[in-house]
Amino acid sequence: MTSPIEIAAREAKLAARTLAAVDTDTKNAVLLGVANALSARSQEILEANREDMSRARADGLPEPKLKRLELSEAKLSDMVEGIRQIAAMPDPVGRVSKAWTTSEGLNVAKVRTPLGVIAMIYEARPGVTVDAFVLCFKAGNACMLKGGREAAKSNACLEEIVRGVLLEHGIPAQAIAAVTTSDREELKHMLTLSESIDLVIPRGGEGLIRFVAEHSRVPTVQHFHGVCHCYVDSEADLAKALEIVVTAKASAPATCNSLECVLVHRDVVEAFAPVLAERCETDGIEIRADERFRAFAPGVSEASDADFGHEFLDLVLAARVVDSLGDAMSHIARYGSDHTDSIVTEDEETALRFCREVTSSCVLVNASTRFNDGFSLGLGAEIGISTSKIHAYGPMGLEELTAERYVVRGTGQTR
Repeated sequence: MTSPIEIAAREAKLAARTLAAVDTDTKNAVLLGVANALSARSQEILEANREDMSRARADGLPEPKLKRLELSEAKLSDMVEGIRQIAAMPDPVGRVSKAWTTSEGLNVAKVRTPLGVIAMIYEARPGVTVDAFVLCFKAGNACMLKGGREAAKSNACLEEIVRGVLLEHGIPAQAIAAVTTSDREELKHMLTLSESIDLVIPRGGEGLIRFVAEHSRVPTVQHFHGVCHCYVDSEADLAKALEIVVTAKASAPATCNSLECVLVHRDVVEAFAPVLAERCETDGIEIRADERFRAFAPGVSEASDADFGHEFLDLVLAARVVDSLGDAMSHIARYGSDHTDSIVTEDEETALRFCREVTSSCVLVNASTRFNDGFSLGLGAEIGISTSKIHAYGPMGLEELTAERYVVRGTGQTR
């Protein structure tokens, strides 16, 4: 017997064929229609979310997850504004990145094309339901959305609103399919549907991502950890470094692009360690440092081996002294997660070498790791951050939800 998930995946695949041919004006009209519908029905959405919140509190959901689950007028307003921004962005589908003519007279073009059906698996955040649909739809893809059961009412309400707008514009409602099951075996089955699903993007804790990576037969974007580093070079502007390091941790400690470890060159540790320790104490950040760092900041905690390479997701920062740029890069290669790494230096050659040899999905010079984010990098929004070196590496915006293929025009050539 065919399962409901399998039926939904097949219907999404059929819808994806239609979406691939939808023109840009129609796409944008749908997106603006969704934005208007969310605004008009905001109280209905918030009421559904209140039901989810009430049940989640009764079930003892941890406070950080409750914060991610909760919607508000302000969050809905931001959601609507984000949709309008994506509607205003260029359509990646059909864009020609390169074209040439062969010696046989064939005109060859590399053209962006939709991926097909994208399955998103995520926890708690009902806003992802809208973000994922909007990005997938603008890039010509259908989407299957497996949200957490804690957001069931919110997600169902949002899906119903989106489907209504799709139908108003003559687009198959199956372009968005909400998967409501919380059964792990059914989820495993979904991850085997490689004939219907083209890409799986898990977004959540390490346990969820490992589960998907272990069971999926569909290409999967992985992002296990965000162990982000900042190297303070011997040629760094220390005032600049202080602001970058502290705010990269304190501004949003539970995000994947939050700084987890600072590496300080031995030539500047005597000047930098005391001021960093004082500022971190003021901002409520615990430093766990090696012996060489603590020699100049004796009040900070002693680091254990486990503190390096650890994603704290809290107001905790590991610190280590290194003897050279090479040592810093070796540390990052051993303990990093290919997510985001930054260098603070005024030496251009050092900066260039860091950017060449540190192969993370985003490297920054004299800037916070917190900028590895789709919106901050000018992508409009993102569906997630890939630390897998596949067709997309780093924040996945509209362009990363397409692939490139070849379109060849001839005049009767044979071979």
